[in-house]
Amino acid sequence: MSDSEYHAKASAVLAGIEAAVDRWLQDDVVDIDAARTGGLLELGFPSGSKIVLNTQPPLHELWMAARAGGYHYKYVDGRWLDRDGREFFDVLSACASEQAGVSLSFPRPTEPA
Repeated sequence: MSDSEYHAKASAVLAGIEAAVDRWLQDDVVDIDAARTGGLLELGFPSGSKIVLNTQPPLHELWMAARAGGYHYKYVDGRWLDRDGREFFDVLSACASEQAGVSLSFPRPTEPA
């Protein structure tokens, strides 16, 4: 993957997460505070806990830190996977659900045609 492809894919992930959080806030599902600075997105939950998502351009990775632990993801065959084969959006949804106290499911961004 080229650097420009990585940046496009990583930006789409962060933008999709922000859009989901905005929808949940508008629909009164959960009040998550999303703060983005460049390639860093911090999600603050009502409990005071946080999930921090960070792009790692030199490694072409996405990193996630949550109460459950820290995770590193590489883009493989159309999915962001950790070294154990767990998919980014599945783990993010599980961690966010646990920290928010409600069931949440982050959608995967669609690939450009």
